[in-house]
Amino acid sequence: MIQLRITGDEAADALLSSDPFALLVGMLLDQQVPMETAFAGPEKIRERLGRIDPAALAGEDPEHLTAVFRQPPAVHRYPGSMAGRVQALAAAVQEGWDGDASAIWTRDAPDGAEVLRRLKALPGYGDQKARIFLALLGKRERFAGEGWREAAGAYGEDGYRSVADITDPESLTKVREFKKAQKAAAKH
Repeated sequence: MIQLRITGDEAADALLSSDPFALLVGMLLDQQVPMETAFAGPEKIRERLGRIDPAALAGEDPEHLTAVFRQPPAVHRYPGSMAGRVQALAAAVQEGWDGDASAIWTRDAPDGAEVLRRLKALPGYGDQKARIFLALLGKRERFAGEGWREAAGAYGEDGYRSVADITDPESLTKVREFKKAQKAAAKH
């Protein structure tokens, strides 16, 4: 398994590399904030609550969890709604996968299409987010099921399209440039 280098923060990257649920949470938070901020979120949650596991987060008082997300520096630009989304994700992983996030891509030896289906069934994971996460799993050697590249679509291809392609600061810059070019092209 490859050590992830997404946030620029050693502790946050170590958590993402070692904890499948933290990685799922980071991907969930990856919207309307810089990637480093989103993927550093699980470490902030772990520091503030003393843990980041599905059972604990699912059972956390919603108001307390929102306060944890709001504590400066905030976990996300939208702490209230994202605290709710993380709690819903935690409940889904706890109830549907016995609290084991990695079971989403390991239980019953699924192929890429099945993992994509499982990811899309999670709260906060639409088609694009699920495809990016599947590419992240495949490219970072966490999942090698048949057809993962095809199921991930363009995100499974070589290049610098998403967080799945970040391995160092240089690749982060290339992904940013790609995203900026995509936004510019969409405006025309």
